[in-house]
Amino acid sequence: MPIEVTLDVILAKRKVKSKDLAAAVGITEQNLSLLKQGKVKGVRFSTLEAICQYLACQPGDILHYTEGASMADDAVE
Repeated sequence: MPIEVTLDVILAKRKVKSKDLAAAVGITEQNLSLLKQGKVKGVRFSTLEAICQYLACQPGDILHYTEGASMADDAVE
C-alpha cells in the first residue's frame, strides 16, 4: 500500500501506551491496533485530529506516502 502508518514509532518516541491513546481518543484498542498495522481502509479526520492532539504531532508524522507502491498491489480478487 502506498500509505505507511508509523503510529507505533511515534508511540514509542512519546513513551505512550496504545491502551492510553485508545482511551484518550475514544476508539477501541483493537481498532487502534488495526490502524497501527495499516489494516484499515480509512480513518476519520476527527480521529486523526485527536491522535495528533494527544501525541503533539502532525498527521505527516504518522502517515507516510511511499512512492512507487500502488493500491493494486493490495487488491484482492
